[in-house]
Amino acid sequence: MNAGVDQGRGIVVASWIGDGLFAVTAIPVALGVDALDDPAVGVALLLFFASLVVWCWALGLAAVRTTRGDDVQVWSLFLLEGRVPARVRWLLYGSLVVCLAITVATAAANPFGVLVPMFPLGLVGLWGARHGVYPPRKSMPRR
Repeated sequence: MNAGVDQGRGIVVASWIGDGLFAVTAIPVALGVDALDDPAVGVALLLFFASLVVWCWALGLAAVRTTRGDDVQVWSLFLLEGRVPARVRWLLYGSLVVCLAITVATAAANPFGVLVPMFPLGLVGLWGARHGVYPPRKSMPRR
């Protein structure tokens, strides 16, 4: 991996680990393994509550970067606009797509699973807040 891809590697890995945990519990429940009902709900809620922390962290970092002169906007934060290694973009959005596919396939068996995609999406924003490159903020005219 090159230096650009290594930036935020832990964020990318965390996104895929979340998908793995979600899949290991939600898919068997959808296939009728009732013994995993409680763990599936627990994992879904754990990932959702972790996503709340991740979202607050990402938005807080973005706010700090904005006060330091970067023009960080919400859509550029979560769309990973600008100079982002293509592999990072593919891995983060791939994780989100996998999570959404698991959610669609298992939502009837575990309705709490619909909360889980907030986790990989929040990690996209966290990567953007930590490693994204943004133009300088334009000065606001004084009133």
